[in-house]
Amino acid sequence: MSLSLQPTLFDLPRMTDMNARQIHILRSPNHHGSSARDAQPYLDELGISILDNPQPIQFFRNNNEAIHRWSPYVQGFSSQFVQRMLERFAPEYHQPLVLDPFAGSGTVMIQAKLNGFPSVGIELNPLLHFIAQTKLEAWGVSPDRLRTVVEGLNPRVKYKAPDFLESERQFNPGVLRNLEILKASIDSFEPYNEEDQQIKNLLLVAFAAILIDCSNLKRTPCLGYSPHKQVEDQTPFTLFNRKIREICEDLTFIHTFHARDMSVPAQIILGNSIYYEHPQLYDLVITSPPYMNGLDYVINYKIEMGWLGFGRDHRDLKRLKDEMVVCDNVSKGLIRRFSQTEHRYTNPWLEDIKTRIRENIQRRGAYRRQDMPEIVHKYFDDMYRVMQRVTQALKPNGRFILVVGDSLIADVYVPTDLILARMGRELGLVIEAVEKARNRRSGQIRSYQLRESIVILKKE
Repeated sequence: MSLSLQPTLFDLPRMTDMNARQIHILRSPNHHGSSARDAQPYLDELGISILDNPQPIQFFRNNNEAIHRWSPYVQGFSSQFVQRMLERFAPEYHQPLVLDPFAGSGTVMIQAKLNGFPSVGIELNPLLHFIAQTKLEAWGVSPDRLRTVVEGLNPRVKYKAPDFLESERQFNPGVLRNLEILKASIDSFEPYNEEDQQIKNLLLVAFAAILIDCSNLKRTPCLGYSPHKQVEDQTPFTLFNRKIREICEDLTFIHTFHARDMSVPAQIILGNSIYYEHPQLYDLVITSPPYMNGLDYVINYKIEMGWLGFGRDHRDLKRLKDEMVVCDNVSKGLIRRFSQTEHRYTNPWLEDIKTRIRENIQRRGAYRRQDMPEIVHKYFDDMYRVMQRVTQALKPNGRFILVVGDSLIADVYVPTDLILARMGRELGLVIEAVEKARNRRSGQIRSYQLRESIVILKKE
């Protein structure tokens, strides 16, 4: 090596100035690695390759889209992606029936309805179920009537922020006071007919949509404090009125261009896709399941759940979280019970990944969850049960389309997309394609390149 290229004492970080995580990243064999390299053995065994198909897949692109923008959902995918899938595959079916077993805020069902296709969604989180249901059922509301109701809102009852949340820390005093006034005003509105009930639901959706923007928090994608964020006392009223204007604009758009689509069936079911038995068969399944990562899908929406009454305390949130496809913030007791389960899904890839994760944790001596191998196992066991039920409900020649990202856990690469593709094959589906939509970065080692994939399975 040339002397000029050799690192000097001034270039090398001192180990004493680095924490354990930084030292690990520096020493990691995955530093500047990529899933493209580490996925190859799995691809060879499956006998497939990953096709590049870059496209706008993230939910933030929905922020300017009619109806979708009524409520933000960071973890969802874009309406443009769903539209592409409908245009790509719907012509093969006559009036396709569409399913999303992880419905979230309703992106798939809304886009299906805009295309005149009937749809069904399953959602376990009661907040997201309420939001999706409102976004699907309130199309007939008169924008003039909505404006009239908003102009007449008056707090005839009192409302106090949820006790189990740290509301006084989460909101500035003036902002908190005005949010309580605004929520009390919405609660004071008494519906007299079905349209009024839909209007009240729209008011609550609009209120939930502004809570994080009014707070000292940010969601990017995990919920956390933003130390430099400045929020004025009048912000709740400003943002609420802006959101109502958006909803009124979109209702006018629906009445003008999609009047015929108002009657298209779109059902959103409050249920758990791990256990839900589908009473009908579907042509297209388009979904994005939870990823195998550290994102807590319940805690991330605890503010909105608390203020709208969908979570009364932390025990409520914990019970809901333990029912969902697992994340790494579930209770240790749940994972301990799972580890003692006799009948659970597994395959050689999963067992090898678990072994390497366990060895790496032991070698490092410290990790956020010592039971991470079993958490990974439960994630794929949960997903297998969902896929099994969906596959049974798929028509011949029907397609099961999943958007999912891979992971790096305890320095072990986890090809989530390829494991789900393998599950599909084991359940009798054909792997039609695995397409890379975009590159991502690992939260553990930022220099490691992950991907977000579209897995397309077909029932022949």
